[in-house]
Amino acid sequence: MNFKCPGSQSFSQPHPESIKCPFCSEEMEIWTDEVKARCPKCKKTVLRNGGATCLDWCKYGKECVGEKLYKKYLNNKKTKEGGKNVK
Repeated sequence: MNFKCPGSQSFSQPHPESIKCPFCSEEMEIWTDEVKARCPKCKKTVLRNGGATCLDWCKYGKECVGEKLYKKYLNNKKTKEGGKNVK
C-alpha cells in the first residue's frame, strides 16, 4: 500500500486558488503547486506568501510526491525572489 500524506495533495493534485493582485487588486488565479503567477491585468509577477511545507522538512517528501513534482517544487522555491508576496 502506498501512503500519501494529506499535506502533499496540493502538489500531487493541484487546483486553482483565487487571490487579489497586491498591485492592482485584480482577481486572479494561482495554482496550489505554484509560487508565482502573472496578473492578467497589470502583468506584474505576484508571489505566494507561504512558509515551509511538508516537502521542506519531511524525510519522505520526495518519495511521497515523486521525483518530478519534488524537483518542480525546488525550482519554484528558488524563483521566490522579487515581486510582491500575497497570502
